[in-house]
Amino acid sequence: MKVEIRKDGTALITGYVNVVGRESRVLQDISGEFVEVIEPGTFARALSKVDSVGLMFNHMRDVDTADNTFELTEDNIGLYAKAVIKDAEVIQRAKENKLTGWSFGFYENAEKWDNRADGMRRRTVTDLDLVEVSILDVTPAYIATSIEMRGEDAVLKECRDVGDTVEIVDNSPKDEPPAPDLSKQEQLKRKFDFYLMCN
Repeated sequence: MKVEIRKDGTALITGYVNVVGRESRVLQDISGEFVEVIEPGTFARALSKVDSVGLMFNHMRDVDTADNTFELTEDNIGLYAKAVIKDAEVIQRAKENKLTGWSFGFYENAEKWDNRADGMRRRTVTDLDLVEVSILDVTPAYIATSIEMRGEDAVLKECRDVGDTVEIVDNSPKDEPPAPDLSKQEQLKRKFDFYLMCN
C-alpha cells in the first residue's frame, strides 16, 4: 500500500489488495486452522459481474472519495486498487502511520480444499462475489510487504510480525432470514465472511 498525502488535503492510496496464489496467514474456523489462497482470475470474474464495489474503512463504514476515483483491476499479480481519498479519519490515520494494509469482503461461491506437505489444510477460493474493499488500521490476514507514505515527510513502515493467528470475523446479517430457494448447505457456503487481507 502506498499513501501520498496531497497539498489539496486528499490522499492517493494505491496497492495490491490481494496477491493471487499467495497463502494467507493462518486462519481459524470451527474445524480448526487453515490457510487460504485466491485462485488467479477469480477477482477479474468477480469484477465483471458488478457495476461497482464499495470502499470501506475496517469493514465498518464507507470511505469518502473524490468522484469516480476508486478503481479496481486484477492483473498478473493480483487485485490492484487506486483511490483518491477525502475521508478525514483515514487521512489522519495515514499521517499517524497507522494504516496497515487492505482487506476485502466477499461471498464465496466455489472453493476446493487440499493439505500442504506439513498437514495444514489449504482452502483455494475459485469463485466469489466481491462486495467491498477496505483500508485497514488493524492486522490483515494476508502478509503485507510494506506501507509507504509520501508527502512532506517520507516514511516507510515495514510489516509487523506475521506469526499471529487471525480469526475469521463473521459479519453476516443476523436478523435476515435465509433465502428460501437455497439449500441449507448453500446458505452456509454463502455466509458473508470478512477476511482481513492485504498484499
